[in-house]
Amino acid sequence: MSEKTEIKKTLGLTGVTMNAMALIAPGAFLWLTFQMQASQVNTSGGTTGMDMFFGLIVSLVIAFLTAISYSKLSEVYPEAGSGSSYYFAEHAFMNETSKLSWFSRFAKYIVGWFSHIYYWVYPGVMVAMMATLITYIFGQFGITVPVIGQILIAVVFAGVTGFVANRGINGSTLSSIVINVIQIVTLVFVSILAIIYRYTNPQHVEFVHKSFSSVVMPHSLSNVMFQATISILLLVGFESATALSGEAKSPKHVSRGVILSLVIQGIVFYLFEYGAANLWLNTSYKVGDKVGLAAAASSTAPIGDMVRTLGDTLLGGNGFVLMIIVAVSVAIAVFGSTLACMNTGVRITYAMAKDKEVPSVLGTLDPKYATPHTAVLIITIVSALIGAIGAINVTNLTAVTLVSNIGTFTLYGMTNIISLVAFKRSKKRNPITHIIVPMLGFLANIGMLAAVLYLGILGGGSTKTAAIAAILATIAWLFIGIFYLVLNSKKQNKSIIVKG
Repeated sequence: MSEKTEIKKTLGLTGVTMNAMALIAPGAFLWLTFQMQASQVNTSGGTTGMDMFFGLIVSLVIAFLTAISYSKLSEVYPEAGSGSSYYFAEHAFMNETSKLSWFSRFAKYIVGWFSHIYYWVYPGVMVAMMATLITYIFGQFGITVPVIGQILIAVVFAGVTGFVANRGINGSTLSSIVINVIQIVTLVFVSILAIIYRYTNPQHVEFVHKSFSSVVMPHSLSNVMFQATISILLLVGFESATALSGEAKSPKHVSRGVILSLVIQGIVFYLFEYGAANLWLNTSYKVGDKVGLAAAASSTAPIGDMVRTLGDTLLGGNGFVLMIIVAVSVAIAVFGSTLACMNTGVRITYAMAKDKEVPSVLGTLDPKYATPHTAVLIITIVSALIGAIGAINVTNLTAVTLVSNIGTFTLYGMTNIISLVAFKRSKKRNPITHIIVPMLGFLANIGMLAAVLYLGILGGGSTKTAAIAAILATIAWLFIGIFYLVLNSKKQNKSIIVKG
């Protein structure tokens, strides 16, 4: 392969934003996480579900604190290429020539290494969720898919996604645009139906939330924070735009894409659909002997149940058809989210390979599509394995999800610190965006990381088992990374500590 093969600059603002929007995917995550949010209880055993909406608002605030740091870093380091936070870390510390430049190589390596916990595990989580979703769809037609069948679905889905990722970011962008349009149109339509149901009350039911203010206003501060530990997970992905700067036509497209993706998917569509879903919850919704919010906590797909009721009552008894259509749109959105994360993950790996911080073979580009094809192949295999493991049982899926979450919050927290360092000596330093915002972002992300782990261990049973497994896996990954760094440094005769 020619050494001149390089990643091409083909993305405008639309392309950058659409790829980040596909990773956030509100149409997918409403379906996938609503049951988890409805079933969450506090330390007293009481439900926190009544504060679902305001918990999302808190999560949005935390996400924007981090998004602003990513956006500002992409402006000051437009040459970051595919490296994102990995590149930001090195150059932020290198600018601190008098005190911190010695730390630059180690800082960027740790950031890059931990990025893999998020970007290489997350696609596998989505693959497992896709297997679960397809199993649910088959189940609606009376077809039972055994565990081995779910594993096969995971492997095939990972392979298809990897194939599209290898075709290049332009093909992926077109897929992201189509996927975003499909899920946005679907969720807006369903949300409007839910609001119509609320205010026409065709079944003369009693609603869980007595008023609109009950949906949007907090009931308990502690319950809001409990909900935020889940809903923050819905918003990750906005930062993926910064890993596409090597393919962006202008640095401004990257900076704006980070914020735009979160504004469009987070503020507009997530708030709209979560508001509508909570307005709909009512006493006619039953699962076994459970009613309302408790029924949502007991169902395997509460949004599917809601859609079916809406179709039956408002669309002439066509609830089953509507539910299947929405389920298929969710499956399409899961594909888009998985694809976007793969695209970001392999580009971080590509940047590290160019620096010889990971095996250089991971940096080879396909001569036709200019994509890091070896990295794509490996992330596809890893995603298939993680997806297969997650599809076996809920404990496994929870464990790999927690591993990804640990990587996410750690990466976000470190990026806020990088932002503080990068602008420390800048003449254009803004006290709000360059000091207060990254400090608050760091504290918020570390706080959420601690809360997720604490609640996981506190949960007991399989949840505790999954949390401990995730912690051990993260520690193992850290030690493997340090071990590889030491060996690789000796092999290349490079110092881990950069000498001034």
